[in-house]
Amino acid sequence: MSEEDDERQPEPKRPRASPPPDQVLDNVLETVLQFLDSSRDRGAASLVCRSWHRAESATRVSVSVRNLLAASPTRAARRFPNARHILLKGRPRFADFNLLPQGWTGAAFRPWAAAVASDAFPALSSLYLKRITITDDDLHFVSRSLPSSFRNLSLVLCDGFSSAGLASIASHCRGLRALEVVDCEMNDDDDDDDDEEVVVVDWVAAFPPGPTDLESLCFECYARPVAFAALEALVARSPRLSRLGVNQYVSLGQLRRLMAHTPRLTHLGTGAFRAWDSPEDLGLDAEQMATTLEFAGRTKTLVSLSGFREYEPGYLPTIAAVSANLTALDLSYCPVTPDQDHFLFFIGQCHNLERLYVLDSIRDEGLQAMAMSCKKLQILHVLPLNAHEDADELVSEVGLSAIAEGCRRLRSILYFCQSMTNAAVITISQNCVELKVFRLCIMGRHQPDHVTGEPMDEGFGAIVRNCSKLTRLSTSGRLTDRAFEYIGKYAKSLRMLSVAFAGDSDLALQHILQGCPKLEKLEIRDCPFGDAGLLSGIHHFYNMRFLWMSGCNLTLQGCKEVARRLPRMVVELINSQPENEKTDGVDILYMYRSLEGPREDIPPFVKIL
Repeated sequence: MSEEDDERQPEPKRPRASPPPDQVLDNVLETVLQFLDSSRDRGAASLVCRSWHRAESATRVSVSVRNLLAASPTRAARRFPNARHILLKGRPRFADFNLLPQGWTGAAFRPWAAAVASDAFPALSSLYLKRITITDDDLHFVSRSLPSSFRNLSLVLCDGFSSAGLASIASHCRGLRALEVVDCEMNDDDDDDDDEEVVVVDWVAAFPPGPTDLESLCFECYARPVAFAALEALVARSPRLSRLGVNQYVSLGQLRRLMAHTPRLTHLGTGAFRAWDSPEDLGLDAEQMATTLEFAGRTKTLVSLSGFREYEPGYLPTIAAVSANLTALDLSYCPVTPDQDHFLFFIGQCHNLERLYVLDSIRDEGLQAMAMSCKKLQILHVLPLNAHEDADELVSEVGLSAIAEGCRRLRSILYFCQSMTNAAVITISQNCVELKVFRLCIMGRHQPDHVTGEPMDEGFGAIVRNCSKLTRLSTSGRLTDRAFEYIGKYAKSLRMLSVAFAGDSDLALQHILQGCPKLEKLEIRDCPFGDAGLLSGIHHFYNMRFLWMSGCNLTLQGCKEVARRLPRMVVELINSQPENEKTDGVDILYMYRSLEGPREDIPPFVKIL
């Protein structure tokens, strides 16, 4: 080696090229934004600048389109290419009360089915669909195109499909972990009025043979029998199953056999909850069923019970065995009464209950017993056994006052009754200050305080004054403009308001639209509100998801003025009785935000301004 080689210095290493500053910022933003779960927070972050917008788009995994007409699937896929969980909502809520004519066509799943089939959402893992019309063709189309990552399908209050569609999902989605069909109207229900013969498919038997990954299987609303042998075999080869909700064609004896295959079961929908004349039910009594629950360890694992579609009171002691650990109990199909054996004892053991749905057959006595023992209750629904204005009064202000005194952790209440007093409503506002949802439904129209004869203004005024976290409110009873003055003055966190048969003039609507800055959803029916009240909200409508007004005093001219001044809002006028053509009056106004503009598939009874 020469001296020249010895003296030669090694070449310095070249520094690695650092990424551009913009790319560094994007990487940091994407890492930070992954920790943001709230859609509101993420939406606010996306508005900061373009780089934040790009980073938020790339990291958003949960996408909610709460009005199917607000955005197209093409736009959603372009904006959120990595979406894994998609929630879609279709018809407005008042459609549940038959206020929306058949054939409205604004809640069809077909465009989204086509987008999923074209691989617009390659990372899709779960679909949650509510109040949407889904056809069997949609489900066939989607099931053959879903990515291998797909795991969960939930259909809530949907219609248009049948067992054939469910069979397609079951047979093609091999990695399925959850299939939940809740309160849906299926085409092969027993009460279908079509003349065509319905072909019922054994969709339970359509699941592939061999072990499954199912963790949740719920079909309580399915109105046809399922092959029990196929159901038992499916449950037996689903070792991870933790949620099971069966329909009314599964007897108590069959339920006992199913539970023997579900060691991880935590949520149970009981089906008929009575014994039949089948071999599985011979000699089965409440004591034997309770013993089965204990031996299977269900007294410690079950935290939620629902179902009870054909309730038999003699078997009530069965569920008493699991009462200690229950956190959720749904008796909305079960007309229990306080004078039935064991009921008061049972409800007295539910010390950990946080969510309770009951019928008003429980009466004030049952609500008083519940209030004494269920101190952790957070959500309570008291639903009507007979939803008519002239029905017998089963619960009253006595039950509501007991709830207010005993359940001070209450966050949400839905309470149906025939009459009410301001004093009871004021009591619940003072004791349950953490309320976020208060829905009082006095079924008689324009009912005042039945003790004093005064309007219910002061009761609802106390709710919005004392419950500062209130986000949802449903009013009822005799209400004057003063009640809405209270709402506009105090309900600063309110996001959804439902009003029916209330108010004196347009001033009431002005109080709401000018006083509730966070209001997003407003439902109004049969109130004396007209054009002046509607036009008072011009400044706020762009901040709202939708406005529904039916049976009010609106005119075509007033609605045209709103459409002229708010060109980015879609103003739909709907005639609920297509056979009677309206001239100047407006039957239903449905106004909503949409990034796509007016839709094209409108039926003859819908006019878009």
